[in-house]
Amino acid sequence: MTLVYLSLALIIGIYFGSYLQLPITIALPIIASALLISILWRKNRPMLLAGICIALFLCGALRYGTVATGDALQPYIGKGTVSITGVVVEEPEPVDSSTKLVLSARDINGQEIAGTLLIRTTRYPLYEYGDLLEITGELEEPPNDLNGFDYGAYLAHHGIYSTMYYPDIEREGSGQGQQPFQAIYSFRHQMGEVLGTSLTEPQSSLAQGILLGLRHNIPSSLFEDFRDSGTAHLLAISGLHMAIVTAILLSIAVWLFGRRRPTYFIVTLGTLWGYAALAGMSPSVMRAAIMVSLFLFGTYLGRQRNGITALAFAAAIMVAIDPQILWQVSFQMSFAAVLGLILLTPTFQQWGRTTRAPTIVVDSFAYSLGAILATLPFIVYYFGYVSLVGLPATFIVLPALPAIIIFSAVVGVTGLIFLPFAQVRGWIDWLFLEYRIVVVQGFARMPWSSLG
Repeated sequence: MTLVYLSLALIIGIYFGSYLQLPITIALPIIASALLISILWRKNRPMLLAGICIALFLCGALRYGTVATGDALQPYIGKGTVSITGVVVEEPEPVDSSTKLVLSARDINGQEIAGTLLIRTTRYPLYEYGDLLEITGELEEPPNDLNGFDYGAYLAHHGIYSTMYYPDIEREGSGQGQQPFQAIYSFRHQMGEVLGTSLTEPQSSLAQGILLGLRHNIPSSLFEDFRDSGTAHLLAISGLHMAIVTAILLSIAVWLFGRRRPTYFIVTLGTLWGYAALAGMSPSVMRAAIMVSLFLFGTYLGRQRNGITALAFAAAIMVAIDPQILWQVSFQMSFAAVLGLILLTPTFQQWGRTTRAPTIVVDSFAYSLGAILATLPFIVYYFGYVSLVGLPATFIVLPALPAIIIFSAVVGVTGLIFLPFAQVRGWIDWLFLEYRIVVVQGFARMPWSSLG
């Protein structure tokens, strides 16, 4: 547990530093004194640990003080029309009739510059990751109050301090993004097109969302049904989603291969990272994959509960590298989901085994329940609603989730080779997707299904 305390000291220090700027002239003498006391009292373990924790706490506060609070684009906000050349560095996000683009600026009005801005533009023409664009418009400061949400702070935590709405855009090139992301995004879009062709709506949009994280085509009415039924967390490829999927796949792999050989572990770990690649390998997806991988390693080594040490250490490293992720919902929910797998799941497994149900069923539901309960407070806090039927709805649709992922992947890959064959196989995928839709809509239509 020593490493847990040290990791928490650093993380809490970073959080503290976001609210109170600590002068280095004050912090360094305290850090030196704490370390000196630790050395002098090294035989006293509590004193040694306390001294190091104090030093790490103050180091965390100083680390946050080095975080940039703006970029070179900010001075141009409100200064009239500017021309910016830059590269689309995240996958475009269609929202209703518009599209959000994140652009890494290379120059402004012909002068070299570094900065990131968020652009909202029309749905068409379509833009892709790695496109080199020249945009002309007025830079604006993100609003601090957007329907009660501090949008400016949200973007700041992602390193974005300026926006531009519906500028004039000229595409000057493509393929400027980093590899292998360029290839991954291209492959995802090709698979998305295959799923759109091989399945009817809304099953095709649902398959794209579950397998590839492309949720923009899901009808708003269906998305509301998922929200009201408390199963919206199974749409986003988040830490909770990946934790549940991986845990169910782990249960299936153990049932198929047993625990005597590492086959079950290799298959589950490989599937996890393959799924992360299909989801686009965004920073949030990669962080979730790393955290879930730590849980898998702990399970494989037979030290599932000791995984909390590795989880805390990994979280401390991630936050030390990028302190802003501490405020990102995806990071918090990923951490909570894996913590639920480590702390809550064993108890649910013990309860489940008293029912004499098959082990694969007990483990699947125990893993899912652990992750869901651990993240429930975050869902309530950030999304402002509670589903009264969320748990039973989730458990009823969960058995179809691995099948949807597997058959959707088969349809997508097959369609890249021979589309008619994919359309035939798509009927199997359609059955599981339709089952999920029917269950979700049934629970969503129950009286008082959700509060919010």
